[in-house]
Amino acid sequence: MEETQPLSSKISTVVPATPGGDEHRVWHLSAMDLLMKLHYIRAVYFFINDAAQGLSIYDLKEPMFHLLAQVTHLSGRIRVSESGRPFIKCNDAGVRIAESHIDHTLHEWLQQKGCSHEGLVRDHVLGPDLGFSPLVFVKFTWFKCGGLSVGLSWSHVLGDAFSAFNFITKWSHILSHVPSETTPKPIHKENKTPHNNSINGNPISVRMATAAEELWLATNHTQMATHTFYVTHKQLDHLVASTFPYDQNQASKTSYFGILSALVWKHVARIRGDSELKVVTICTHATGCNEFPSNDLVLSVVEANVVVGKSDLLDLAKMISEEKKVENEIVEKLVEESQGKEDFVVYGAKLTFMDLEKGDMYGVVLNGHKPIIANSSIHGAGDQGVILVLPGVEDEKDGRNGRMVTVSLPQTEVEQLKERLREEWDIESL
Repeated sequence: MEETQPLSSKISTVVPATPGGDEHRVWHLSAMDLLMKLHYIRAVYFFINDAAQGLSIYDLKEPMFHLLAQVTHLSGRIRVSESGRPFIKCNDAGVRIAESHIDHTLHEWLQQKGCSHEGLVRDHVLGPDLGFSPLVFVKFTWFKCGGLSVGLSWSHVLGDAFSAFNFITKWSHILSHVPSETTPKPIHKENKTPHNNSINGNPISVRMATAAEELWLATNHTQMATHTFYVTHKQLDHLVASTFPYDQNQASKTSYFGILSALVWKHVARIRGDSELKVVTICTHATGCNEFPSNDLVLSVVEANVVVGKSDLLDLAKMISEEKKVENEIVEKLVEESQGKEDFVVYGAKLTFMDLEKGDMYGVVLNGHKPIIANSSIHGAGDQGVILVLPGVEDEKDGRNGRMVTVSLPQTEVEQLKERLREEWDIESL
């Protein structure tokens, strides 16, 4: 099929339903917020025509007014204090909404592009004029068949991927009149990060970055590509059995995330022909759920004492599970020492694995229907690449879920990884 472009696109702004009132309101950004400021979370949700039937653009926008009244700083704009530290001015400037139509069916789109967000999520970054840059961009795209995609571009400075997913889930619940607990008032608390295995000295998981022109986006030296693999629950069972043939106790303690990360780590090391790919970053979540947007991340590093490309998956999976060294304290100290003025890359500074297995991407509901598929990726990843492990669609027969593995890697490596995973593990692309 020929390259598909939206037939039309309209941009509008949604502001909180209730004005804040105080023109001096500000939202102070934490060290972890500022550490992540050059990264963006992108997510896309695909719905069949029954889910979107009868929904106008007004119906889709109306819940956003009420949601933004609960989390008003999402409607703000970045400002910089006299000391040089960025903050959010809560001026009710709003989030952007895009609406477009595509002259192809949802099935045709998925056949051509899979669950890629290409064309369905606004290519949005902060800058060059921070005072006018929205922090959130939502795009609604209608397909010829009546299907709908909801695309989210979320500035990581606001919160992590769990926060982003929760934002869209809450929006859909308001739209569907699903009762939910009142959003708690924001409290700036210290991140409760595990301190066991914490390390001192210079951090390994992050690197200083050069921002692109006046944008909050790091420059890349390599052409990057994003691709998604789907691993069925049967393939997951096979991976577990192959990795832990004689140690069911260890198998029960190791997550699918750990096994899939070990698999990709090994193959990328083999592709690069680089036995020095011995250090990777593991990004997990401190609490498991963000009721209020925040960066509750745990950044850890794993240093292998083996040749990764020739290692057993068992050894690599055990390292990921048991030998992580937490770097939160030293990276936060690094940010505070510079008053947030320095720029850093986290995802892709080292090969980065991000655990989103518990991310509730299928809690989004339109007209009683969950998305038929949902996906997420990181924009602004460094040249070493980032791998996201996400929940897959629930199997209608037995209720089990597979996993989606979305990689952002140098373009030449993506093609090689596709070939290796298909030939050696029968893992197909989406």
